Formats: sequence, C-alpha cells, structure tokens
Amino acid sequence: MIDILNYKLYGDVTVYDVIVVIVVMAFATIIAKLVTTNLRRTLIDKMKRDQLELMLKVIYFGIIFIAFIAVLPALGLDLSGLLVAGGITGIVLGFASQSVVANLVSGIFLISEKPIKIGDQVNIDGVAGFVEDVNILSTIIRTYDGLYVRIPNEKVFTSNITNYVAHIARRFEYVIGIRYSDDAEKAIEIIKRLIEEHPFALKNPEPQVFVDSLGDNSVNIVVKIWAPSTEWYSVKMELLWKIKTELERNGIEIPFPQRVVWFANELRANVEGKEEGQQT
Repeated sequence: MIDILNYKLYGDVTVYDVIVVIVVMAFATIIAKLVTTNLRRTLIDKMKRDQLELMLKVIYFGIIFIAFIAVLPALGLDLSGLLVAGGITGIVLGFASQSVVANLVSGIFLISEKPIKIGDQVNIDGVAGFVEDVNILSTIIRTYDGLYVRIPNEKVFTSNITNYVAHIARRFEYVIGIRYSDDAEKAIEIIKRLIEEHPFALKNPEPQVFVDSLGDNSVNIVVKIWAPSTEWYSVKMELLWKIKTELERNGIEIPFPQRVVWFANELRANVEGKEEGQQT
C-alpha cells in the first residue's frame, strides 16, 4: 500500500500528492457549499434574487479557486513566476477595484442592517427623496422633484442617514401669531378642536397647544401635532390652512408687523409759516 502511495506518476508527483489534492478540493467544495447555503438563508429576504445568486457564485468559486491555487505546488507546478506576475497584477487591480470592493462590502452591510428600505423617504448626505432600490454597489434615490440619483453604497454607509418614515409617527409644529387684542384662550380652543376633528392627527402622543412667547407684534401660540409618518405632510398642510381660516372666521387675525416711532421733540407742522408765506 505504501509503495502504491509513493508511486511517481510524473516527475516528483506521487499518488499520495494526487490524493491530497483531491481531498483538499473536495473539502474546499464542501466549505464553499456550506458558506453559500448559510448566506442564502440569511439574505434571501433582504436582497433581490439575481443579485444574491451573483454574489453567492462569486463567493463559491472564489473559495474553490483559492484552494486550487494552494494545492498546485503539490502537483509539481512552480508558481514563483506566476506569483510575481500575479502580485503585480493584483496590486494594479487592487487599486483599480478599491472603490468597487468598498461599495460591495458596504452594500452587504446595508442589506443586512437595513437602515433604509425600498419606498422609504430619506435624506442621505443632502439628497432627499424616495428609495427606489438598494443594489450591491449603489443605492437609487428618486428625489421629490423626480430626479434619479445614484449614490455609491460606501458613501451611503458612511453618511448620516435620516429616515423620515422609520418610526410609525412623526411630529410637526406651527408658530401662530395672533393680535394682542384677540382672545388667546379662544384661539387655543379653536385650534384644539380642529386637531381633534382631523382623522390623522394622533391623540397619543397628545398634541400640545400653548402660548409660547409675547412677540413684538403678536402673541405667539405653538402647536405641536403627531401624525402617521406616511400622512405627515398632508396633515401638516391641511391643518395649517384650516387653522388659519377658522381663526379668521372667529375674528382672530394674524397681525401685520407694526412699529411705533417716537421722537424726543414733538414734530409740528409749520402751518403758521406757510400761512405767512402765503400772505406775503
């Protein structure tokens, strides 16, 4: 049996070396299969099917390729020249694909962590709009004015992300000024009634309506309202107009800026001078 294992097939390569190569390749295949299977189970609901399959194939054949390179010396192949050439090529490709690899890794983390989802309203590094897609290398944003913006995943992952709809409710507020001669308590009652009547204005958290400050020209009433994140903008626009018209209907107006100018010496019209001039 030992003689058979030491039998040289060609050069210094023996039957034992060939068996080692086969075992290593079989083991690498099993490892690659286990890794890709676990990744598929983890990411099946977080990635598009075509993107997931592409990534799994790259990982699968990458593991097998590394194992194949590792066992080539056992087959009597000298890789010194290949390694030198491959090293130089690897350095060049490394610099060229640095951003691609960074975007790929960032994309995997984004898909796993899921700080944003398709359809979310977000602000990423000053770009605000709806998330159209989250790919392996980039994220697609459709801005509120309909522009298509592609952001590399590395930039998305390292930037501050504001997700406007991540929580079920979102708050907005107004500052409404009324005249000093108007009844502030009546204004507050009107505003509270309008909030209670709106179907999307949440009762919990409770809305707040109160006099916040006494301004130069008005008594300032602060209104804080919670609404479902998906209805936030429409509720904000509707209630603002309803509050404005209802206050005016009840004789409560938003004042114009006013200034009282006071002079140390009273100004008098030179009526007498004009009369004297006319007489002469």
